[in-house]
Amino acid sequence: MATTKAQQKAVNKYMAANYDRINLTVPKGKKEEIKVHAESKGESVNSFINRAIKQTMESDKKDG
Repeated sequence: MATTKAQQKAVNKYMAANYDRINLTVPKGKKEEIKVHAESKGESVNSFINRAIKQTMESDKKDG
């Protein structure tokens, strides 16, 4: 089913109010590598990157 303009506007408004966006730049070919890895773990690229950031930040806190 196609998304109406009103539905998309509502989604965009919700996203702007509840999420920050980060523009990530990676070397050519790395995007596909990340996508394949994420899919192998049953994740989207977004959820994989969020998990990687969270785990690294937690690890860094332990390391001091």
